[in-house]
Amino acid sequence: MAQLIKLQDYISRYEWDTYRYPTQYIRLKNDNWKKLYQRWTDPETENAKIDEVIPEFESTKSRFAKIKNLVKKNKVIEQTEQPIERKETITLPDTEEELKQFFLNKLFSFQLKWATSTVTHISFVDETYYRDSRLIYLLQRFPDTFLIMYHPIFNIKNAPMESEIILITPVGVEIIYIIEEKPDAVIMAGDERTWSIKYKTGESKMLSPLIALKRTEKVVKSILHSYDIDDFVVKKTVLSKTNAVLFATEPYQTKIIDKDKYKRWFEARRRLSSPLKNRQLKVAELLLRHCKSTSMRRPEWDEGGNPSMFVDLED
Repeated sequence: MAQLIKLQDYISRYEWDTYRYPTQYIRLKNDNWKKLYQRWTDPETENAKIDEVIPEFESTKSRFAKIKNLVKKNKVIEQTEQPIERKETITLPDTEEELKQFFLNKLFSFQLKWATSTVTHISFVDETYYRDSRLIYLLQRFPDTFLIMYHPIFNIKNAPMESEIILITPVGVEIIYIIEEKPDAVIMAGDERTWSIKYKTGESKMLSPLIALKRTEKVVKSILHSYDIDDFVVKKTVLSKTNAVLFATEPYQTKIIDKDKYKRWFEARRRLSSPLKNRQLKVAELLLRHCKSTSMRRPEWDEGGNPSMFVDLED
């Protein structure tokens, strides 16, 4: 499952410590899958509660409560395990495939938490992101080593600019513009400004996705160039899983992947087995450094505590 390192202008754990959280996420995911699978195969724990199945992912509330108590007393005290509130018992799925999907759904909620909060600050999240089929698909279908920036907002000369989807892989950056029309629609790549969408009942126009892709590419390359990183590959892709895209000549330095080419494109990325690269994390850190973040201080920290006294306890 790919990692969501930035969502719009929400504050993210990854911008706090870009080198730490990608590896921590992979470790947590692997450890908790093993625990979940073991409990699924053990009849005695078949009906385990969610917070028992994935304890590390569900313990945030109690850990923050502990931090708050430490801050209020302004000294380190012995920490004891506090009971976690349990609202319901959920029966685990019957098949292994269903179990995997159950786990991925839990990971998605966990990722949104990391992509919209830190230990000390939190952003107000648009609830539609929890049902965003594109976001869910991107996260659940790509490898753990893929870092996704989902329409991040960059600060460019003190002005915000929303970008397209940015995929940071171990071998390069891919900027993606997704087109999803009705299955019977055919996309006609046109001139510099407009493309056409042909339906059975008529035709409509759309602004060329190349404009948005080029704008995002310019920002990404400009940021990397300012840090003397000019050798990290940056590619642009127009992606349509549902429609045919017709064009006379493929645009310069841009791949057009329609429904006929999609499977090959997708499988090539799924097969990329490279581990996280230091260069990749550096690129992610630099891009995050230039993103806008809007958040508020957590209520847990409103009583005069000093957040710098503590490390993130979500380990």
